[in-house]
Parts: sequence; structure tokens; C-alpha cells
Amino acid sequence: MLEKAIMGMAALRVFSGSIEIIAALLILKVNQVEKALLINSGLAIVGPIILITTTTIGLLGMSDRVSFSKIAWILVGISCILIGVRK
Repeated sequence: MLEKAIMGMAALRVFSGSIEIIAALLILKVNQVEKALLINSGLAIVGPIILITTTTIGLLGMSDRVSFSKIAWILVGISCILIGVRK
């Protein structure tokens, strides 16, 4: 039997992948660079949200096995990723 955290993380990734595929099909359908960039910009919002949510679920799933300092380092790493992508 799979853990609840694993099921939640996998479901979010499937959902995220579905959004990406739908966005790609929309970009092909609109066939205009300006509209394609708008669709692509919307994906820039979805990606970090899925990353944070999936990581949070994973950390909650293993919080009893990981020290607080390691969780803090993981959060610092995620923050660095988000800052790097944003700038």
C-alpha cells in the first residue's frame, strides 16, 4: 500500500503535467506569439506553487524521521530556487 504523502505528491505532479499539456495544446491552437507568451506566463505561476505544495506534502510525510535543521535547509534551498527563477 502506498503512503498518503506519496499519493498526494504523485497526484499533484499528474495534475501539473496535465496543465502543461493543455497549455501546449492551447499555444498550438492560438497560433500567435503574443497569446502563446500569455499562456506560458500563466505556467510560470503554476510551477512554483506545485513545487512548494509537493515539497510540503513530502516534508510532512517524513517529518517524524527528519530533524528540524534538515527541514530548514530544504526550505532554504527551495527559497533559493524561487528567488533565482524570479530574478
